[in-house]
Parts: sequence; C-alpha cells; structure tokens
Amino acid sequence: MTAILLDRQIESSPEPILIPELTWREFKATEQLIDRPGVRLSFLDGVLEIRKMPGKRHETIKGRIGALVEIYLEFLELDFTPTESMTLANESQQVKREADKSYELGPDREHPDLVIEVVVTSGGIDKLEAYKRLNIPEVWFWIGDRLLIYILREGEYTENVRSQLLPTLDLNLLHRCINIDNHGRSLREFRAGFNPK
Repeated sequence: MTAILLDRQIESSPEPILIPELTWREFKATEQLIDRPGVRLSFLDGVLEIRKMPGKRHETIKGRIGALVEIYLEFLELDFTPTESMTLANESQQVKREADKSYELGPDREHPDLVIEVVVTSGGIDKLEAYKRLNIPEVWFWIGDRLLIYILREGEYTENVRSQLLPTLDLNLLHRCINIDNHGRSLREFRAGFNPK
C-alpha cells in the first residue's frame, strides 16, 4: 500500500520528495525498497531525496552536452572514460549521488574528475555539498540556458568563468551549440568552431 502511494506521489510531482532524519543504514534499507525504474535516489546528511527521472528536455540537453564534451576530449586526444551517471557514495561522509554525466580524464581514477548536472527543477539536496564530500574536482551545472562551472579549491567550490580541467575550451562556442535545436547541426558547428577547415 505504501509503495503504491509513494509511486503516485513521485509520478505527480516534478519536485523531489525529501525524507529527513535517516541514518545511513535506514537509507540503504529504503534504497533497496525503492529500487525501481524511473526513480533516482540521493542522500546527504540524513536526508533522502527521491526524484522522478527527468523528461525529454533534460535528457536531450544532457545528451547534447555529453556529445560536445566528448568531441572536444577526442580532439584534444585525452585519455578519458565516460562514467555517465554512475553511483557515487561515501558512508563516512553521509552522501550518495548520481550525476547526470561524469568523466574520468585519465586512466584508473578513483572517482570522476568532471561531473555535469542539467537542472530543470528546483529543490532537493545541496548537490555542490554532495560533490564536495565526494571530492569531485569540477562540477558543471546547466541551468536554464547557462553553464555554471564550479572548481574545488582547498575544500570549497568556487564559481569560475573557465574550466580548470579544459582551460582551452571555448565556452561561448559550447553555449551556442548546446542551444541549437538540431542535434546534428549542433555537433557539426561545434567541430567547425575549433577545427576550421
């Protein structure tokens, strides 16, 4: 009965459901009970966030950003691994999070170097605090039609106008190409922008 009610609540709400005051053990037990398609769980400082998987707009932007980033990483001939939305968790830091996209920029990394979040709804746990505890060096947020870049320095994130990991990336070109409606044209214009014929 409770599972059916929770399913209906998740389906009807674009905003996340927050359940406070859980221990890590209670979170892990709840996580097993709510392990179902279309639902993403995050945890920070005793607060469980239950979020319905995002819709087409979110997934399209996420895919476009990922495709553009991978074109650029390949152009630079970097050794990278797309780790997508792998689960990142640390019991001692009381945190569990799944990014929209993530990348290891080098071989045999302990965790991703770059995490990308596409934000289409508000509310929920503090994502930057979660990534800080997971020691992610750089986090990008796409909010509305803007890219915000946060770099971890001395244990705190600071917003920056350039990527520290990809300092030669033309962010104006990236912005413009993310906002092009046609995916194929977006990729072609991006390639042409940094690899002129």
